[in-house]
Amino acid sequence: MARILVVDDDMINRKLLNVLLKKSGYTDVIEAENGKEALAIIQAEPIDMILLDIIMPEMNGIDLLKILKKDEKFKNIPVAILTTDDSKKTEALNIGACAVLIKPIKEPDLNALLAANL
Repeated sequence: MARILVVDDDMINRKLLNVLLKKSGYTDVIEAENGKEALAIIQAEPIDMILLDIIMPEMNGIDLLKILKKDEKFKNIPVAILTTDDSKKTEALNIGACAVLIKPIKEPDLNALLAANL
């Protein structure tokens, strides 16, 4: 079963994604509040996919995405950016995000993303 890391500073968004993922059969879900916490998790254990918010304290999603895509060990982990503002969409895709989903995340969009990347 795929291990999915949900990174968002908003607890409600994390819980919503967790519910949607479990409803779709993905039960191995880990949560992080910011990019710094997420990086520590990624370095400590295998992750199959990352759902990553952009605007967060400590380390934002774009900065974490840059770190991951420059690292040979992590560059192949699919990272989907989650945002309320699609102005960063092009930048995120150019850095290496596999997709950009606009919040609120809709279940069919999330399922299509998972099917395409896991």
